[in-house]
Amino acid sequence: MKLVLGLGDTGLSIARFLSKQNIAYRIADSRQNPPSLNNCPQSPILGDWTLDLLADIDEIFISPGIAQTEPIVLWAKQQNISIVSDIELFSRHAQAPIIGITGSNGKSTVTQLFGEMIANDGKKVAIGGNIGKPALDCLDDDIAYYVLELSSYQLDYTQNLRLFTGVVLNITPDHLDRYLSFEHYAQSKLSLYTHCQTSVINIDEPLTSKQSSSKIFGMDIPKNPKDFGTVTCHNSTYLLKGDTSLMCIDDMPLIGEHNIKNALAALSLGDQIGLSTEAMIATLKTFKGLEHRLEKVTEKNNITYYNDSKATNAISTITAIQALISTHKNIILIMGGVAKQEDYHPLFTLINEHKIPVVLIGKDTHKFEKSITNTTLANTLEDAITTAQSLIIKGAILLSPACASFDMFDNFEQRGRMFKDYVNSAH
Repeated sequence: MKLVLGLGDTGLSIARFLSKQNIAYRIADSRQNPPSLNNCPQSPILGDWTLDLLADIDEIFISPGIAQTEPIVLWAKQQNISIVSDIELFSRHAQAPIIGITGSNGKSTVTQLFGEMIANDGKKVAIGGNIGKPALDCLDDDIAYYVLELSSYQLDYTQNLRLFTGVVLNITPDHLDRYLSFEHYAQSKLSLYTHCQTSVINIDEPLTSKQSSSKIFGMDIPKNPKDFGTVTCHNSTYLLKGDTSLMCIDDMPLIGEHNIKNALAALSLGDQIGLSTEAMIATLKTFKGLEHRLEKVTEKNNITYYNDSKATNAISTITAIQALISTHKNIILIMGGVAKQEDYHPLFTLINEHKIPVVLIGKDTHKFEKSITNTTLANTLEDAITTAQSLIIKGAILLSPACASFDMFDNFEQRGRMFKDYVNSAH
């Protein structure tokens, strides 16, 4: 008998898959009334988990949101019951090559960008994992490649995964409420490489550069003719493969140095699976990025609005600010929510050095107010936008919270949609 823990999107996808395979299972959720209750293929066990839930269970399929410190997980380990992610279950049944992408930041962008490169090269691709569809919902005999965004939570419960290639884009402090230390979190990310036949390495990332690689990318001129990098001349930056110029970054809709690195990562992965350079470059010239990730919303009355609601940690907001300061003389930052357990001082330093006014919202404004020189408090997101508009005549208003959203919103998507709705409807 199998046990499915968690009745979210991942748990439901596992349950649907097991039902189709006629595999006996029970499903349980620690909540009494989970929101997806009516979509469950069978009647679940609800409420606090007890030891008897493990009776006759030989394998557990677990949702990534369930921490390894949960009693049910510890009990299962004591009984030597295998605990497996949906990603590992997916890997057992996938017939096409799988590409894995992880990192603290940029993994969603690279996953979508790379998936579109494959499609533009005329091959059928499925994109899923921690983005879009759960992995098991992507299974299809006609797929040529699977591209999966993988979170550290998913990797934690994955012991066996067949990846054709993969990349760890970067590693910066995040989710430290879940991990014993930053080193523990980094090990989780780096575990992706243990599953790869071939590896793509960011040579500029200290924690990944020591890994053995099949292909590397970085912001300098490549030393190997098969690797990817950049060169700057006459005030323009160009993407390179070896010493061959591929395109000028000014031809990319994506902005910021971080997106140059994202482009290099996608090019490196594509080269590993034999995509045509022409298809990849054509994709880079049209790809506008993801919703809620430094998304240009509109321009009104000399003010450009950017929705970066997906920025739930300090480094993401730092990245967004650095991308905009080269093109906008004046920036107003809307920031705040539920603070992560991380060091925000580099963000404070950047804000104060560039004299960026900040409109603060959310639960943990007091943690930021004393460390930022120029702040204004707002009770709601709408108030924050109105306040920001009053502080600027020409420039950019950036929603980049550097915090989780669940004090005021269901998720970062709702926060971003509300920002866009108000901005687009306001005169």
